[in-house]
Amino acid sequence: MDDTLIETVISETRSKMSKGVEHAQAEFSSVRTGRASPALLENLKIDYYGSEVPLKQLASFSVPEARLLVISPFDKSSLRSIEKAIMNSDLGMNPSNDGSIIRLNFPPLTAERRQEMVKMVRHKAEEARIAIRNIRRASRQELEAFEKEGEMSSDELERAEKELDRITHDYVAEVDRHLQQKEQELVEV
Repeated sequence: MDDTLIETVISETRSKMSKGVEHAQAEFSSVRTGRASPALLENLKIDYYGSEVPLKQLASFSVPEARLLVISPFDKSSLRSIEKAIMNSDLGMNPSNDGSIIRLNFPPLTAERRQEMVKMVRHKAEEARIAIRNIRRASRQELEAFEKEGEMSSDELERAEKELDRITHDYVAEVDRHLQQKEQELVEV
């Protein structure tokens, strides 16, 4: 048995787990803290001439103050659509439109709302951990199939499984680090 089979499975596993961590980070950045952040709205879908387009393709963002986000559409005719999409989103924000830009004021979060946000972020982190473990399970099954087919010995399988466990632990720890950072942002007043 040449080790390229094992290396391929482990390489694919790393790639998938890395994407899982990136997804978790994107999920975390979409959770509102007390500060203005373009990440909250970048992927908000806007109805632009009959098609759904992410806001980041229609406008630029600036944060002149900690609690103010300014959205400057490239096409001024899209202002109403952007404003409507923000109001219909689950952000609970009221945009103010002056005809050329949209301003979003971020009110300070209440202690109760902060705790809800922390719970939501923890749930997203747990989903990411589960996804990473599912990737490990799929890879392990792939390796066990190779062993059954006689393409690898039980010793090689055992070594590969230990490597999978180590990689899984590393990626779960990375999700936990990002979770800890986001929790700190949320409880910070």
